[in-house]
Amino acid sequence: MIRTPPGLGTPRGPDFLDRTPPALPPVPPPAPRPPAPPRTGGPGRVLMTAVVAAVLAGGAAGAVGGWTAAGDPAPPPLRQSTAGTVAGAGDLSDMAARVQAGVVSVEVRAGTSRGTGSGFVLDRSGHVLTNAHVVDGGGEVTVVLPDRRRLDARIVGADTGQDIAVLAIDPADSPPPLVMGRSADVRVGDPVLAIGSPLGLAGTVTGGIVSALDREVRLGDAEPGRVLQTDASINPGNSGGPLVNARGEVVGVNTAMLSRGGSGSIGIGFAIPADRTVDTARRLIR
Repeated sequence: MIRTPPGLGTPRGPDFLDRTPPALPPVPPPAPRPPAPPRTGGPGRVLMTAVVAAVLAGGAAGAVGGWTAAGDPAPPPLRQSTAGTVAGAGDLSDMAARVQAGVVSVEVRAGTSRGTGSGFVLDRSGHVLTNAHVVDGGGEVTVVLPDRRRLDARIVGADTGQDIAVLAIDPADSPPPLVMGRSADVRVGDPVLAIGSPLGLAGTVTGGIVSALDREVRLGDAEPGRVLQTDASINPGNSGGPLVNARGEVVGVNTAMLSRGGSGSIGIGFAIPADRTVDTARRLIR
């Protein structure tokens, strides 16, 4: 029975109804079902359910082709782990605090349109990695640091086919870079954290495991590509943020989620594998 706090009146609406069902007579067991016919296809097929890019957008923006800015000096090499597979979960709270220092929010304004995504620091030269769909159409790009400082950023390059973009901020203001892991070392069941700014909530950490490897998914208008699948919650605004393993190494770049009717995360998210991300980022920075 619902008890009404003094002075608040009687609660109304479906959430306050007593839905205790009456006792029902026992139901006889169902008749045996015939065996199901053999399934066709396999993990290599393209996932055709609606896949939503995890970017929080306030307006439409144009498409960007793969391009790079010329004339920049050669940057230092990206750090990539050689530690191999992860042995266990370890202390995720300490690791999350360490990784959060290198994760940023990305804001894009083009006319009356506004979009928000996530990103992370790639190296000590001030390069920040995010998704290409976060910065579609260009415009004014702002990187918001964990201490809430706002820095102007320029787009160094973007590859819409891989959905990877590299931004540049002043190296003197840049947080410490994250370490790139190797997606080739990732196993199904590995614990992972997704860090970013879902719905504009900067520094949000969600946890889960790697649910599948080499999942073939069509993201937007691009050709189907193989991505990591995770049950860590990914929502609009997480795009471009890191998916990290128990050592805090980036094993993927959060890019999309499976959604039904705009219901938000249903525990099926996708991340671009780290190995492909590193190759694309190096090419864009050169």
